[in-house]
Amino acid sequence: MHIKFNGGKLEYEQKKGDGLKSFNKGFQVPDTYIIIFFVVVIAAVMTFLVPKGYYETQDVTYMMNGVEKTRTVIKDGSFQYLRDDAGKVVTEGVALFSGDGGTGFFNYMYNGIVNSSAIEIIAFLMIVGGAFGIMIRTGAIEAGLIGLIRKAEGAEKLLIPVLFVLFSLGGAVFGMGEEALPFTMILCPLFVAVGYDTVIAVLVTYVATQIGFGSSWMNPFSVGIAQGIAGIDVFSGAGFRMVMWVVFTALGCGMTIFYAAKVKKNPRISVAYESDQYFRDQNEKTGIDEGHAFGIGHVLVLLTLAATVIWVVWGVMTKGYYMPEIATQFFIMGIVSGVIGVIFKLNDMKLNDIASSFKDGAKDLIGAALVVAMAQGIMQVLGGSDPTTPTVINTIMYNIANALSGVSGAVAAVLMYLFQSVFNFFVVSGTGQAAITMPIMAPLSDLLGVTRQTSVVAFQLGDAFTNLIVPTSGCLIGSLAIAKIEWSNWIKFMWKFLGVLMIGAIITVLIAVGIGF
Repeated sequence: MHIKFNGGKLEYEQKKGDGLKSFNKGFQVPDTYIIIFFVVVIAAVMTFLVPKGYYETQDVTYMMNGVEKTRTVIKDGSFQYLRDDAGKVVTEGVALFSGDGGTGFFNYMYNGIVNSSAIEIIAFLMIVGGAFGIMIRTGAIEAGLIGLIRKAEGAEKLLIPVLFVLFSLGGAVFGMGEEALPFTMILCPLFVAVGYDTVIAVLVTYVATQIGFGSSWMNPFSVGIAQGIAGIDVFSGAGFRMVMWVVFTALGCGMTIFYAAKVKKNPRISVAYESDQYFRDQNEKTGIDEGHAFGIGHVLVLLTLAATVIWVVWGVMTKGYYMPEIATQFFIMGIVSGVIGVIFKLNDMKLNDIASSFKDGAKDLIGAALVVAMAQGIMQVLGGSDPTTPTVINTIMYNIANALSGVSGAVAAVLMYLFQSVFNFFVVSGTGQAAITMPIMAPLSDLLGVTRQTSVVAFQLGDAFTNLIVPTSGCLIGSLAIAKIEWSNWIKFMWKFLGVLMIGAIITVLIAVGIGF
């Protein structure tokens, strides 16, 4: 998928063979769609081999910001296998096709799309993509970027740490994730223009949010939920986690700056060097080093963007806004920007250009939206994530959790972290992963001599960092699509980066065990 800026207008094109890149001449890495299809195949095979199981649940109350909340959690020791009349465990393979609206192997795409959690993310991507399509059509972002590039000349290095810290803070404070996608769209041409690459644009936006998300002290969507389920005070242990956030943010920022220096010195070492040619061509066409009109209309559009960002942050932090509200906020931004563009004739905009640019912007994120749907399809094939419904995923959870018994506290804590990292492949939602795993991990930690606070640390680090590579993460795939980076190329770059973060995470978990956190 290719995002093109042509006179301020987004254009979309699909080239033959796009999605298949080579690690070497003898092996081609399949497209993300193909990879996920094979994951669905594996999930389907597991339904024939793994019996179904289920848990009993109960409602528990906990305090969040002085308000009593209620959440349904799994009862300790309540796991049971589904058995037939003869008392034998039931193993029920998924059908190839379901004609009654149920679950079937080839139904995974449709079932994934209409899944309630998937459709919310898909709608978010379409609306935000369309809104920014309108804004980009005005040409205000291009004009503003050119001005920023001129101002940053000779001081580009300052952009990286400032942006990285801000986005990491967003992930730590209000769980910023999907909200980073529009900013990746803005920053890709900027970093290419100043001699870097689009990898850095993804690093300072999406990657930074996930580092902040994983090391957060007050993220209500992960730490808050996990601590509430674990039965400990919500947002307790903030001091340890604040230090953790500073360390991991500095580590990620430092690695990004180091990589940026290497790319600046030799751009050809970048895994995105070839795909970045598009942005280099477009920056040349817009005349980065030439005069560029920047009038009151452009100022008003950019002020609209700034006001929307402030509005989104305020809404998330004070009103608990999530994707429905945030998408609507960006939709309003798009409409206001379009009206300004028509009134001030920015890029010769006419009324119908508002509609056409919205469609173009939404179209550019269809690929990422379908990946979100396919990821949800995997869970549908495995039976869904409801703990009270007999499913394969419940049995997998039960057996993995049991495998952690009988080991030392330090080893158990590290294994908890590694388990959460792997499980994140199937459930990328922080809230969803907390709801599924913490009811098991919290009481298990009591038996293994690990504090529940440490089990939450293992959860939050495992939940976030593998989001940087898993193809089931719609946010990651959306960011890569915007930056025109193939997932296979991204893995070639990210595995070392992620390795350093995971080593740091293991050390952090061991420190938490050592100090009895």
